[in-house]
Amino acid sequence: MNKTVLAVFIASYVGAAPSFAQESDQKHAHNETVTRIDKSIQDKHDEHTDDGHEEHELQDGQKHDEHGGEGADEHDDHESEHAHDKGESENKDDEEHDESASASLDSNQMALANIKVSTLSPKIVNYTLYAPGEILSNGYSSYRVSPRVASVVTRRHVALGDRVNKGQVLVTLFSETVAQAQANYRTTYPEWERVKGLGRKTVGEQRYIDAKANFEAASAVLISYGLSDADLKTLTSQQSIALGEYSLRAEIDGAVLSDSFEQGQRIDAGEPLISLADESELWVEAHLPSNINLRLGAGSPAQIKVGDFTVDATVTQEAHTIDPITRTRTVRLLVSNPEHRLHPGQFAEVYFRFLTKMPVMAVSESALMRGPDGDWMVFVEDHPGEFLPVEVELGRALGGLREITGVEPGSRVVSEGAFFVASQIAKGGFDPHNH
Repeated sequence: MNKTVLAVFIASYVGAAPSFAQESDQKHAHNETVTRIDKSIQDKHDEHTDDGHEEHELQDGQKHDEHGGEGADEHDDHESEHAHDKGESENKDDEEHDESASASLDSNQMALANIKVSTLSPKIVNYTLYAPGEILSNGYSSYRVSPRVASVVTRRHVALGDRVNKGQVLVTLFSETVAQAQANYRTTYPEWERVKGLGRKTVGEQRYIDAKANFEAASAVLISYGLSDADLKTLTSQQSIALGEYSLRAEIDGAVLSDSFEQGQRIDAGEPLISLADESELWVEAHLPSNINLRLGAGSPAQIKVGDFTVDATVTQEAHTIDPITRTRTVRLLVSNPEHRLHPGQFAEVYFRFLTKMPVMAVSESALMRGPDGDWMVFVEDHPGEFLPVEVELGRALGGLREITGVEPGSRVVSEGAFFVASQIAKGGFDPHNH
């Protein structure tokens, strides 16, 4: 029986299998059809959506353009009015800035600030140039006394500040070298006297020449050591000085400016003992800045001021080199000092006097001020009490004046009190908002 039931079941399953496969195929075909329909519907929907969207955008654009045509015109008009107002505001600010670049002062303010105004016009300027200087001894008429061979000081005969005459004994010294030269002189002198007395023909030519040459050489050695003709004559007299002792004498009339030695001191050859100077004419050395383009020829006038004493001087020389230490160039002047009121070593104020060759426009140094951009400027009186800054170019320094260009002749310029005018302009031009 079980076999019979199983057979029936298999037979029914086999019979139903084609039906199940067919149904599955039908469902699959149905699903594909539905899918194609949905896709078609979706494509149409998308196409409709795109068309509608484009139409919507087009309509919105047209509406926006219509609206923009009216609104944009109104907006442009508004911006134009705003720009016009802004331009007027900027012009107004510029006008206010121009007005702030001036200063208006009444007579009381000008008096309190000591403001002085002068009319500027071209003119020949007589000006002075200051330079520091020093009084020096005249090196061309001074004399330095020193031994020409190593010696020992035995006596001094003058002191610092003494006035001496030419030929006066200054100091007495001793030297073993001088002693040998004096002994040689004493030997050659008698021989020369005998030969000279006998004559050239008697003693013979050669002896005559030798005796003369030896005597002249011995004399020259002593003279080179500083002995005078009077000292040589003393060596041959009965009252001759001790060998090795000799004196140095003044070669000029003058004053003793230095004598830095002591008795008993050994002095080497060439070491200074005494400095003599003729103070009737002295040198003044003025030191000018190296960057001044100025030529001072010989004979240029100047004034020398030492304390409350003032005397005229003239330029004698102008150095062509720059001092490596002070970076200045030296101008030497000659000054007469007959009353001996000036002395070497004093500091002096030197004032050179000049005249410009052509008329120039010049203002005082106090009239010049720096502008905000760093340029130099002066203040010109446009109207009474109204001062405007005017930029200028600087030229030569003319003592206390300065040559300028950039201002018309006849302009009234602030010569004193320019700083106060500048401060008033700065106050008027201050903007707390940095506009």
